[in-house]
Amino acid sequence: MHATTPPLSKLELYFRLVRLDKPIGTVLLLWPTLAALWLASGGVPDWQLLLIFSLGTFLMRSAGCAVNDYADQDFDKHVKRTAERPITSGRVSGKEALLIAAGLALLAFLLIQPLNALVKQLSVAALVIAATYPYFKRFFAIPQAYLGIAFGFGMPMAFAAVQNAVPPVAWLLLLGNVFWAVAYDTEYAMVDRDDDLKIGIKTSAITFGRFDVAAIMLCYGVHLAILLVVGRQFGLGLVFLLGMAVAAACALYHYFLIRGRERAPCFAAFRHNNYLGAAVFAGIALDYALR
Repeated sequence: MHATTPPLSKLELYFRLVRLDKPIGTVLLLWPTLAALWLASGGVPDWQLLLIFSLGTFLMRSAGCAVNDYADQDFDKHVKRTAERPITSGRVSGKEALLIAAGLALLAFLLIQPLNALVKQLSVAALVIAATYPYFKRFFAIPQAYLGIAFGFGMPMAFAAVQNAVPPVAWLLLLGNVFWAVAYDTEYAMVDRDDDLKIGIKTSAITFGRFDVAAIMLCYGVHLAILLVVGRQFGLGLVFLLGMAVAAACALYHYFLIRGRERAPCFAAFRHNNYLGAAVFAGIALDYALR
């Protein structure tokens, strides 16, 4: 007799709904947010801000996952990788998902109450962007660019928290994050391209077509170039450049993973972006620390 897998408890299903079992999305949000905090504070961020933004990143990413699964429940059942997600499989209701998302977003908003009014105003924009992203793939040819805004909005918020202003360089950082998100999420979209074509979802992997690999590498290049410009503006030196060199090596490694357009290596490249983001942040933080 074959052993049967015991059914998941409600708590386990909720954990899967908000992707506690898959933290890659949280770290892709966290690295650029931390980098912005370090730059905005001259390398010495307040520990309370560090805690608030770290927890806020986790809460908003989790809320976004619940909203995304609610929006995509009718599409996910046609995609092999997502067919068993809690809502799509009928084990969690859409109402439950929305309540969880609302609760997490409320916690994130309560978290920023000690901060200034500008941060709170930006948080409203961040919430709207996070909530509307899942619907962009219905009509927008490159929804990954909108995802990049959602995943990078902690950067202008970090500057607002530290400086009570959002200087142009913060928006430049956000632009750089958009290119990075298009790169890594196109790798992710390449995994589901066949399924997405069948159900009519729009993704950058479909839009770029046979130029997908070239487009990804171009986006990595623009992202790194923008970071170099920002680093120069902040007077960062050799250690920062070493971090950027490691990030560039990560991007080059991704080329060798994705050039065959096979599902498993493309997904591995997407996950490996954790190291690219970590290299950029480490270069910034260590450059300040070693001065």
